[in-house]
Amino acid sequence: MAYQEVTKTSYGTRLGNSLKGIVTGLVLFVAATVLLWWNEGRAVKTAKMLKAAETECVDVVSVASLDPALEGQLIHATAVAKTDEILTDPDYGVSVNAIRLVRDVEYYQWVEHSTSETKDKIGGGQETTTTYTYSKEWVSGPVDSGSFKDPDYQGSNYVRTTVPDNTVTAQKVEFGAYVLPPAMVGAIPASSSVNVPASLANGVDTFVEGNVVYYGENPQTPAVGDVRVTFTEADGGVASILGKVTGNTFESYKHKNGKSLMVLKMGEHSQESMFESEKAANKMILWLLRILGVILVIAGLRSMFSILVTILKVLPFLANVASLGVNLVTGVVGFIWALLVIMIAWVAYRPVLAIALAVVIAALIYFLVSKSKKAPAAADAAAPAGQQS
Repeated sequence: MAYQEVTKTSYGTRLGNSLKGIVTGLVLFVAATVLLWWNEGRAVKTAKMLKAAETECVDVVSVASLDPALEGQLIHATAVAKTDEILTDPDYGVSVNAIRLVRDVEYYQWVEHSTSETKDKIGGGQETTTTYTYSKEWVSGPVDSGSFKDPDYQGSNYVRTTVPDNTVTAQKVEFGAYVLPPAMVGAIPASSSVNVPASLANGVDTFVEGNVVYYGENPQTPAVGDVRVTFTEADGGVASILGKVTGNTFESYKHKNGKSLMVLKMGEHSQESMFESEKAANKMILWLLRILGVILVIAGLRSMFSILVTILKVLPFLANVASLGVNLVTGVVGFIWALLVIMIAWVAYRPVLAIALAVVIAALIYFLVSKSKKAPAAADAAAPAGQQS
């Protein structure tokens, strides 16, 4: 059964919180405005960097041998990412020839969830009913059940053992005759299973199945306290890169505007497709941050003006009407403000294009005005002589 907790907030406390909300809202509003402005600049600079990089990039057919002529050049190349190193987990003795060996640990625990419902009271007070529910889930770390709200679930969690996550990475990952830098190595996903030695199982409370070591009485029916340790590897394979050659390795290509580029994607990808992918990612980030910025601007304005609604909470009906008005006004004003910031930033970061657009608009306005003046004159000239004034 769900556990409920009811809390009451006085009118004075709510007014105090709303006053604090003015400061919080102002900070949020300013931060959101800065975010919108910065995002436009980030997108423009990244686009310019990608355009320059695409122009300068050299498509290398083979990196089987070091080529001094490529020193300092941004290149695109495809080769097999591999290593000769044997990686070993320090605690479990799992060994594999891989680029990265990952140990991921999960715990079966009771997890607390909550939902809240608030009601305004005559006089300006507020009553909040919070409902707590509990479910058994696999989580990344032990859950402290001592802080659970429901006394029946307090202290219900324990774990059979604690095992830290761990990652072992090869020191040298080859890419043809070159060596991949750590940033590129980190982009190689560890998605392949690594079989665990069966000798780790004892058949009582420790079991081994494929790439999983399971601590518990029955892996098929998990119980609170059970732990499972999963091993995966990054085994490399064919990969395509965009990177600046430096000696026998690569580093980021840096544009004069400060933006940089270094990419590794698993599989065989053409230079054109890799740049198109980066351009698409830039646009996606641009729009995601634009949407986030608009939401934060509106949220900041609502927080700033929530005091108007709170003052009327003595009569919930009036407060509800005021809330609708505040939400509508702040929504419209916030959206318009965000658009203005985006437009001004867009112009500021693209001055040449802005001037060109201004010239086109001015020419269009001049054309429309001149046509509107000529229209009456043309009409008079076309009318019969007796009808002309």
